[in-house]
Amino acid sequence: MTPTLDIIIVNWNTGALLRDCLKSISQARNAAFRLERVVVVENNSADGSADGLEDLSEQLISVLHNDVNRGFAAACNQGAAGTQADYLLFLNPDTRMFPDSLWRPLEFLEQRENANFGICGVRHVDDSGAFSTSCARFPTLPIFFGQMTGLSRLFPNRFPPHLMLESECLESREVDQVIGAYFLARRTLFEALGGFDPRFFVYFEEVDFSLRASKAGFPSYYLSGTTAYHKGGGSSQQAKAARLFYSLRSRLLYGFKHYSFLEAFALAILTLTVEMAARLLAALGSMSISKLVETVQGYSALFICLCTKRIPWRS
Repeated sequence: MTPTLDIIIVNWNTGALLRDCLKSISQARNAAFRLERVVVVENNSADGSADGLEDLSEQLISVLHNDVNRGFAAACNQGAAGTQADYLLFLNPDTRMFPDSLWRPLEFLEQRENANFGICGVRHVDDSGAFSTSCARFPTLPIFFGQMTGLSRLFPNRFPPHLMLESECLESREVDQVIGAYFLARRTLFEALGGFDPRFFVYFEEVDFSLRASKAGFPSYYLSGTTAYHKGGGSSQQAKAARLFYSLRSRLLYGFKHYSFLEAFALAILTLTVEMAARLLAALGSMSISKLVETVQGYSALFICLCTKRIPWRS
């Protein structure tokens, strides 16, 4: 039977990128699968980027408008609610599909010998067609420590980087996680795991989901021969201090959810001391007032969050 697909896109102030993404989806449709619907979850943008999308009826687009920004994970779950499609593709609005970006990953997951894989991703490319970050390792405490201190560059075997290098992504292979900009999952798996954890406002929601899927016996697979364009930072670039805060908050949430208490506590201490000092020194060294202000604002928001106990430490 022809596999069915729903595509969910969460939008927040992405301007023309969203329409470029939707246009590319239309161009990538073919008879190898049936696109049931494209759901755009409009997370209270101020730029009108989702206005008038309902008129693009040829793409089966439905738009869900939120009065507030509910966060990425919660909005993804909102867009996927009630779906009956075989597969769910969570797509960032700053991506664009190529002719084979949709049917090849679906074909892979449809093959009987690949039934144990629950998530599939593709090779991401940038404006020049060069490799862009496509998959990653599950972040451990040594990985985070190496990233904070720069030891991952000096001793990559002892402190491997979280994001996998191009040299590690030359061939199709099982990976810990694929990058969430293009995140294709089996609908049955998504429902069985309860979707994304909405406590992750943004960042680490796909890492958490991939880890839970792997523990359930459904690892992720990366297809090196299939590509999709990803600009990167399409919406988060607009609020860099907030981006830093949510990245740090989600990291700590991930640690306290999946690490032992001692490891999670160590991650929190390192984040609030070693990494904060490194970021401040880097901002001072670059003579960038804006970077210094963004760092101070991001960490100030994190301290307030910790002091008011607004991080749910345990599931």
